[in-house]
Amino acid sequence: MIDFISVFIFLFAVIDPIGTVPVFIAVTRNEDERSKRRIALRAVLVSAAILTFFVIGGEVILTAMEIPVSAFQIAGGIVLFLFALTMVFGESKPEQELGMVGGNHDPAVYPLSVPSMAGPGAMLAAVMLTRKATYSIGEQVQTVVTMYAVLLFALVLMLLATRIHRVGGDSGASVISRVMGLLLASLATTSALGG
Repeated sequence: MIDFISVFIFLFAVIDPIGTVPVFIAVTRNEDERSKRRIALRAVLVSAAILTFFVIGGEVILTAMEIPVSAFQIAGGIVLFLFALTMVFGESKPEQELGMVGGNHDPAVYPLSVPSMAGPGAMLAAVMLTRKATYSIGEQVQTVVTMYAVLLFALVLMLLATRIHRVGGDSGASVISRVMGLLLASLATTSALGG
């Protein structure tokens, strides 16, 4: 059985539903309520599909490329740690992704799904938390269910985005993103050490 709290925090930090709220508000500012709901749902479904692909196929790709899972675990931990440092010291996730808003593309896919929710950190986490050599099928399923729970939480936050933004604003999302970065740095260090 997995440690649900640890896995939930890990996935919450890399998917960062709270940091997605200001990005969602920015890309849907000219949309009506029905369109906003449709964009939010589509963004979550696309993110779930991408992350599920990495759960199922990530390790297969590594094996085909003859990359040991232990090497990927160390590299993944380092990348997640660097990602966490940018969350703590650099522009926060919402600030980075607000700069991507604009252009003629589906906002549900870019930037909401990729890179906001299903970004590189989340893809790495999906592979690292479901390694077949370490986790049983039951534990992998529990991790995927936890991942879907985080995405569902992201959907709820996007549906309530206008009200949430009134309370916390961009600065509130930025502060929470930095705290998540600190937690992610700790979890990434544990992962790189083989914990």
